[in-house]
Amino acid sequence: MNYKHTVEERFIKYAKIDTTADPNSSSFPSSDKQKDLARVLVQELEEIGAKDVEMDKWGYVFATIPSNSSKSNIPKICFCSHMDTAPDCSGTNVKPIIHRKYKGNPIILPDDETQILSVDKHPYLKGKIGDDIITASGETLLGADDKAGIAIIMDFAKYILEHPEVKHGDIRILFTPDEEIGKGVDHLDMDKLNADFGYTLDGGPEGYIEDESFSADALKVRIQGLSAHPGYAKNKMVNAIKMASLLINSLPKDRLTPETTEHREGFIHPLSIEGGLESATVEFIIRDHDTSKLSTYEDLIASTMKSIAEDHPGIEYNIEISEQYRNMKEILVKFPQVCQYAGDAMRNAGIQPVFDLIRGGTDGSRMSFMGMPCPNIFTGEMAIHSRQEYVVVQDMEKSVRTLIELIQIWEQNHE
Repeated sequence: MNYKHTVEERFIKYAKIDTTADPNSSSFPSSDKQKDLARVLVQELEEIGAKDVEMDKWGYVFATIPSNSSKSNIPKICFCSHMDTAPDCSGTNVKPIIHRKYKGNPIILPDDETQILSVDKHPYLKGKIGDDIITASGETLLGADDKAGIAIIMDFAKYILEHPEVKHGDIRILFTPDEEIGKGVDHLDMDKLNADFGYTLDGGPEGYIEDESFSADALKVRIQGLSAHPGYAKNKMVNAIKMASLLINSLPKDRLTPETTEHREGFIHPLSIEGGLESATVEFIIRDHDTSKLSTYEDLIASTMKSIAEDHPGIEYNIEISEQYRNMKEILVKFPQVCQYAGDAMRNAGIQPVFDLIRGGTDGSRMSFMGMPCPNIFTGEMAIHSRQEYVVVQDMEKSVRTLIELIQIWEQNHE
């Protein structure tokens, strides 16, 4: 493939723009600075010749690469990545560093020399000797999740627009805010998006196609205790925050926790306790690849809380459950060609596909249930949400080549 990729310089540029999501915000997007990147992307899409380029009032960026095929029934394909970065780690003043022709030695990050990337802690690096590795400087995350995906889509779009000999149907491009806090498609207009099938570019190791995600609920327990003066509280006071602590302490510790599960095993994860003597609130996230198990975990919380209330007369409580997203496999299994074509595209690009699951969710999890089946494709982003986050330049380039092959397969298989 005789093409000078632009993913590296694009990624470096995007990584320097602070787009940290704010989980405590009631606005959308949750941080207005996400639109700083959106405006850059709008300008770049217009410069490379994309059509229908727009940032809407919610901060979503849309663009079209029109079909250049004589065929009229090719499905419209969307490629999507998110602009925000996780609030778990600082995304302010990110200083990307390129480590050329990685030799396998430990990478010591200069702004905090306790941050060391070694093949022992990051075994994926063992297979990347000779490649170019991008890290942050040690004080922030890098933002490869998901600015690597954005750089890949932008480089792909540039290639397609410069190479009309590559035949394809209509291509839609979508960049979303607030994916990291679970709100990425809350205000997405699917009619405006107008795509039949999609792919998020938000995966990790080379060759991975993730077609299965967690199903996810949020659960909130509100506890009302009984207040009394602490000097005269005997047989009167029921401390709400103690009841909240008792609830968490009564749940399993050797199973059903993030610390004790892997692969398809689900969990109950307490996120926060807020409150005091009179009232307290405990927030949980509930996860499993088998959607039917969510109710089992929620029943366990409910029965535990009921038992606590019976043992401590006078408290009142209520439980609020809200759906977050569902396992995209439930939709994708009805459209096997979506993942099959992605695997074929990787093979055409000289990459061995690996079908895997996500112990999390993506915008694609929700969009699959909103009418656009949407698995996840690799970008090379690794050690995400941490100061040791890194991305492999050659992985990003391979992902670009995958998309180029993929869009041709869709064109070739439809009239």
